[in-house]
Amino acid sequence: MRFRCDPAKSEKLKKSRGRSFDEVKEIFYGLHYEDQRNDDPEQWRAIGWSQGLLHSVIYEEREDDEGPYYHLVTLWKATQEEIKIYEQHK
Repeated sequence: MRFRCDPAKSEKLKKSRGRSFDEVKEIFYGLHYEDQRNDDPEQWRAIGWSQGLLHSVIYEEREDDEGPYYHLVTLWKATQEEIKIYEQHK
């Protein structure tokens, strides 16, 4: 599984939300919930655990010459509603 993101945005998120994209990649390797968030562009949300906290990540599935990858768009600590969704689907 490959990931890409805007490094400057990742640093900004680290300062404002306490996590960078590198730190939340682990969500995709563990138990997580996914749903589609937008059609144009097609974006998905993953809710899962990262460093002991439940987080949400918005991502797009993209492809380059090397094959498919996840482009990470934004992240945040899971809301109460997202915690309930995760708990219902785990």
